Formats: sequence, C-alpha cells, structure tokens
Amino acid sequence: MQMSTEMYGIIAMFMITVLLAIPLGRYMGKLFSGNSTWLDPIFNPIDQLIYRISGVDPNIEMSWKQHLKVLLSINFIWFVLAMLVLTNMAHLPLNPDHNPSMSADLAFNTAVSFISNTNLQHYSGETGMSYLGQLVLMLFQFISAGCGMAICIVVFKAMKEGTTNTPLGNYYYYFVRSCTRVLLPIAFIMAVLFLLNGMPMTFKGKDTITTLQGDTVQVSRGPVAAFVAIKQLGTNGGGFFGPNSAHPFENPNYFTNMIETIAIALLPIALIFTMGYMLKRKKLAWLIVGVMTVGFILLLAPTLVMETAGNPAIAKMGIEQNLGNMEGKELRLGAAASAYWGIVTTVTSNGSVNAMHDSFMPLAGMCTMLGMMVNAFYGGIGVGFLNFYIFMILAVFISGLMVGRTPELMGKKIEAKEMKIAMIIALIHPFLILSGTAISAYLYAHHPAEYAGWLSNPGFHGFSEMLYEFTSASANNGSEFAGLGANTPWWNIADGIVMLLSRYLPIIGPVAIAGLLAQKKYIPESAGTLKTDTVTFGLMVMAVIVIVAALSFFPSLALGPVAEYFSFH
Repeated sequence: MQMSTEMYGIIAMFMITVLLAIPLGRYMGKLFSGNSTWLDPIFNPIDQLIYRISGVDPNIEMSWKQHLKVLLSINFIWFVLAMLVLTNMAHLPLNPDHNPSMSADLAFNTAVSFISNTNLQHYSGETGMSYLGQLVLMLFQFISAGCGMAICIVVFKAMKEGTTNTPLGNYYYYFVRSCTRVLLPIAFIMAVLFLLNGMPMTFKGKDTITTLQGDTVQVSRGPVAAFVAIKQLGTNGGGFFGPNSAHPFENPNYFTNMIETIAIALLPIALIFTMGYMLKRKKLAWLIVGVMTVGFILLLAPTLVMETAGNPAIAKMGIEQNLGNMEGKELRLGAAASAYWGIVTTVTSNGSVNAMHDSFMPLAGMCTMLGMMVNAFYGGIGVGFLNFYIFMILAVFISGLMVGRTPELMGKKIEAKEMKIAMIIALIHPFLILSGTAISAYLYAHHPAEYAGWLSNPGFHGFSEMLYEFTSASANNGSEFAGLGANTPWWNIADGIVMLLSRYLPIIGPVAIAGLLAQKKYIPESAGTLKTDTVTFGLMVMAVIVIVAALSFFPSLALGPVAEYFSFH
C-alpha cells in the first residue's frame, strides 16, 4: 500500500510538470517573439534600466557569430569575478562563520562549474563557502540558466521555415528577458513557499542549539530558500549544504520535495513548447517531448523497480525491506521519490540530489549515468534541445541516405559542412567521458602511492565512481558518486577542463549549424520531403540516440555497474 501511495506521488509530480510546462512554454513563445504579455507593465521599466546601465541596444540584430561572441564574453567576465571572490572569501564581508578562502585549483573548478551550469561541488557549502560566495554562486545560477535559454531562442529563430537569412534577434534582449520575466518571478514564488515550509533565509551565522541529551550543537544556516529556488529552476543543482537536497534545511518535507522535483524539468520541457509556438510547429513540439519522455520512462521504470525492491545482499540475510533500498536515502522522502528525483536530475543537467546516488543499486546507478550520457532526454535549459537538435540532424541525414535524397530539415538542405559539425559535437561527449575515465583509471592503478586515496570503494564500484564523475562533468550535470574523493588538484583541474569544453563546444556547434542553415535558400516541401513531425521520424531519432549511446558507452558500463550487478548474484 505504501509503495502504491508513493507511485501516485510520482505520477502527480510528472503530470503537474507537463501541465505547467504547456502554458509556460506558450508564454515564453510570446515573450521571445516580442509579443505583449501581462508582465510587461512591471518588467519593461526594469529591462530598460538594465539596458541603459549596460549601454546595450536590444534592437540591434545579430548574426549567429555575434550571438556566440556575446555569450562567451559574458561568461568570461563572470568567471574572472568568481575567481576573485572565491580565492578571497576570508577577507571579504558576509562571512560570519569565518570560513576560509578556496585554493586556486578548487576555485577554478567551482567558478567553471557554476558558470557552465554544472554546479559540480568539491566542497561542502556550510564549511567551504562564505555567504558572499554563496550569493555570487546564486547570481551565476541565474546567469548560466539565462545564457542557455537565450542561445536556444537563437536556434529557434534560425530554424524558422520559409525564409532565407532570417534575422536572429539580439542576445541581450533574450538574456535579460530570460532572467527578469521567467527565472526571477518563478524563483521568487518558489522561495516564498520554501520559506513558509521552514527553509532558513538569514545572514546570521551558525546557531547554537541544545539537544534532548543536553549536548550543544552548532547548526549552519544562511540565505537557503532563495538559493534552492534558482538551483532547482535553472537546472543548476548546486547545494547550499554538502548533502544538497537530502539536507532537511534544503528539503524539509514531501511538499518541498515535490516543488523541487517539478522545478527540475519544468523549463527544459516548456522550452520545447516555446519552439512549437515560435515556429508554428506544435505537432513537432509534441513529437520531441514524446521522444524525450519515452527515453525518460525507459530509464525511470527499472530504477523504480530496483530501488523499491531493496538490496538483494540484505535480503539474503533474511531482513525484510518493506521500504525498499533505503541506504543513503531520507525516510521522510522514501525510496520511490528518491529514485524518481535521481532520474529527473540526471536526464536534465540539474544534478541536485535528495539521496546519495552512490548508494543506488548498480543498474539504477547505470540508469542515472545513461541519462547523462545521452544528455538529450529533456536535458538542461536550452542546451538539452541543442543536444537533441544534433540527433535530429543525424537522423535526417541517415534517412536521406536511405532513400537517396539530399537531406533537408525544415526546408534547408543539410550538406557536408553541417554534417561535419554535427559529427564532431556528437563525438565530443563520449570522448571527454571515456578518455578522462581511462586516464584516471591508469593513474589510480599505476601510481597507488599518490592517487590511492581517491576511491573508498575499489573494484567495479570504484570504476563506476570515476566514470560517473566524468559523465557528470561532461553532461554539465554536477551530481556525483560521493565515494570518490574529488577535491584534489587532478580532479579539480581535469573536471574543470571537461566542463568548459562540454559546455561551450556543444553550444557553438548547433548554433553554427542553425546559422548556416538559416542562410540557405528555402526549399518548399515536396512528395520526397522527410516530414519531421511524424512518428516515423521520432522512431528514427530514438534509434540514432540508442545506437550512439550503446556503441559509445556500453563497454565502459560493462566494466562498472553491469559487472557490479552480476557480482551480487
């Protein structure tokens, strides 16, 4: 009965997410198309003030190259600011607990992590970050999410049918509107709800409490409610505390757990409906959401089954596990809700956790890795669609070869230049994951005196911990198998490099493809045109995703979670 009740909660969370995403996607379609919305009287003056202070003209049309230049410039400036703050926190204000500054390698990792929307954390927030540092990271969670949304809108504009040299709008216009009219109001509402449910929102230092046993305990607190709201909504995922949303101050009860879980996938799904509105291709939007949802369910179903069934090693001892596999999970949330969160957070680039993924059953852990390896079942804000767009290009090209026609996507021919870019982007993700894992495994095996402290779980699970780390960094996810001791110069620098490459190259590639296609002559549909809003095309895209993922990652998964699974039996 209890498990059935938990399943109802999971179904409710998914249905609420989709039902909220549909009108939100329509609203954002109007917002980025320049149509009037009911929030204009409130935010028009704010937007104009931002433009005036920044000295930018939001009415200037930009090419795809100019959009990328602005995106990279904004991120570089904020990266420098982050390095300055993180390496000097001990000497700056808003540090009531006197937490130390970060080392250069840890600051590099953290700055790259939050700028790239990864939010991988090799520190524990309550001891390794001042309140000023937390506020700077909270600001970056708005910026990175806004950058992802803005660049995704550029691709939507470039995909528009029936035109040649389509104007691609102004990046500043999209970015400011993403932050002020989408992220800020929704995050504000979430923060108020969190505050009413007991999340701290204060700039006071640690509180001293006396337990029932008479012991004195120092309890960390801070501006938690505001931080958690944007970390969930922006597919950021960085925790204010070390345990992330497994900490009761970040996730007090099942109601806050529902809000946080719904927020993870809300904007990634809504942006697909935004595309449907802007391109007037609602059927295509539903097809893309359908393909993503099928992939999501294929990962969710086995994870739910394994986590609610419990651990077979414990079952052999004759111990009943009526609550499922509860190692590393919070009793107030349960195994099913934790498993659902685990898949939602890894098919997107959120990476927040309400349970320790290191304690998931082997194949459940594999499903979380597969979600990040595919990196296109919903995905991060904006970049999730960009990754899916690459799979669409590949599917159109393969389909064209099968029928002997020059492949076309929305009336534009896909030629050698676009395919070369698509293939490079498709191969970068597995290359970064597998090469990083291989180098780490070599260092661990051949230099034990220097690197033996990395793994608390050697063997199959230890390999999975290293594989998960690079998968998370390359997917800009940020979750971890926490048994890996990652706060070392090797992991800080290696992860930082991977996060940089995997954030910006997969953005540059799809934007370049969309920009090149936008410049081409429009070709009206004919009898031989491959329609992209049919079930047949959806199956073709799914087949491409499965083949790429299987060929790229199955050997490494066989060495880690699959081998660990068979060791149980």
